[in-house]
Amino acid sequence: MQITPTQQSTVRHVDKIRHGFLISNLGWFALAIIAIAVLLPVIPLVFSWLTVDAGLWSHLWQTQLSGLLANTLILSVFVGIGAFVLGVSLAWLVVIYEFPGRKILQWCLMLPIAIPPYILAFVLLGFTDFGGALEQIFKSVGLSSSYLPDIRNSLGVSLVFILSLYPYVYLLTRASLLKKGQASYESARTLGYSKQAAFWKLIIPMTRPAWMAGLALVLMETLADFGAVSIFNYDTFTTAIYKSWFGLFSLETAAQLASILLLLVFLALLSERFSRGAASYQENGQEFSKFRKPLSGIKGTLVQLAAWLVSLIAFILPLIQLIYWSLTTSGYGQTIINLLSNTIQLAFVATAITLVVAMLLVFAQRFIKNQKAKQYDGSLLTEVSLSGYALPGTVLAVGVVISFNAFESWLGLEQWLTGGIFALLFAYAVRFMRIAHGPVDNAMGQIKPSIIEASMSLGANSKERLWRVYIPLLRPGVLTAMLMVFVEVMKEMPATLLLRPFGWDTLSVRIYELTSEGEWQLAALPAVLLVMVGIIPVIYLIKKSEN
Repeated sequence: MQITPTQQSTVRHVDKIRHGFLISNLGWFALAIIAIAVLLPVIPLVFSWLTVDAGLWSHLWQTQLSGLLANTLILSVFVGIGAFVLGVSLAWLVVIYEFPGRKILQWCLMLPIAIPPYILAFVLLGFTDFGGALEQIFKSVGLSSSYLPDIRNSLGVSLVFILSLYPYVYLLTRASLLKKGQASYESARTLGYSKQAAFWKLIIPMTRPAWMAGLALVLMETLADFGAVSIFNYDTFTTAIYKSWFGLFSLETAAQLASILLLLVFLALLSERFSRGAASYQENGQEFSKFRKPLSGIKGTLVQLAAWLVSLIAFILPLIQLIYWSLTTSGYGQTIINLLSNTIQLAFVATAITLVVAMLLVFAQRFIKNQKAKQYDGSLLTEVSLSGYALPGTVLAVGVVISFNAFESWLGLEQWLTGGIFALLFAYAVRFMRIAHGPVDNAMGQIKPSIIEASMSLGANSKERLWRVYIPLLRPGVLTAMLMVFVEVMKEMPATLLLRPFGWDTLSVRIYELTSEGEWQLAALPAVLLVMVGIIPVIYLIKKSEN
């Protein structure tokens, strides 16, 4: 029986629907698997409260718990206020005003993000402690060492986080201001508002999404930090988790403390989300940056000096101190090569795994959106899959160990997953999935459906479309994601410290071991290597923002 052209067209249409349905279901399956994997370390933290060591918790309640909560909240408040003031004011300065050296300064203010807080912490302590460079400077000008500042307190550790993390707020606020017009600001000025009133009542609300996003990153990094607070002996929930696990030998108590910290992190994120509401701000007209005002006079000079001082203290002086210590200290030998090799190998493997999963996530989203209505686009599962970035490294490590131990017991195996490197790689993938997903998802958004339809009309099958259309067009986003994840894995400390296989030390782990013994100078060379690597994505972002 002969098939008519109409029937052939119907068959092709049905085959297309079936193929789309299959692809869509595969997308849902991939999203569900990734979301379950991300939730895997969180579930045991919740169920850890089924058994409570009353004696141990009584001891913690009487001796540490109130102090842990107070220290964590004080640190969060100080760092949040400091990062907001510094980040927003510096962004306003370099966007609105014109002065000598502005172009260099706006990039220098980004560089502190390349120095992790735990590196800046031991550099500042080594610089200000007795016998440090600051004491030598004091002696050279006739000042007594009694004038040395004591930064081993909440203000000192807050200063470390502010100087290291304010670039998150600065970068996003600067980008937002560059896109804003000056019409509303000038209208407010003509209506009698002072510069200060116009700034607080107009500019701050207009740029709120940007600086709030930066502030959320700052607070998550602060709550997740383990290295800097350990160096300062400033007890927070992250240090308490570590001590409960390795000091009190109670993984269950560590899990319960981790669940409290996780609750604090999610409460902070939810409060930001709800406080934002449905507010949105749009601005037209000429951009601020096209009408920069000259900054002159004594006031202008003081403002410029203050901005350069921030860059000097947050990046230039610490880098000089690290290089000086590295050049005047010997005895690394083969050790530093092994540490660098371990770090790079881990970073390469973790980056490859994270990128593969992130691309799978992006393609799954694409296939689902092509087949489903907008309200069923899988956004909830996607957000769950990306929520691992909100998990502090210590929390993630505890959850991974407990869940993997349970899985090993169920299979009747011992140290099969937790004794090797798989647990650490899994933690990296969960922690940095959002970093990898963002650039790839943005690149996917630039691929119009018409391009894919054109390739299909030319007879390209699924494999050909993947390798000849999708991959080339996704390459810029993939390269950005690869660079960012690679650097983040190299700098990551708490999860690496808790989950690494025996003898598998990295640069960040060695920095922790040396700084915990007060060996600032020996920790300098590993720190310099990490800072040099951390500068790479900053330079990339600078060049990208210039285009």
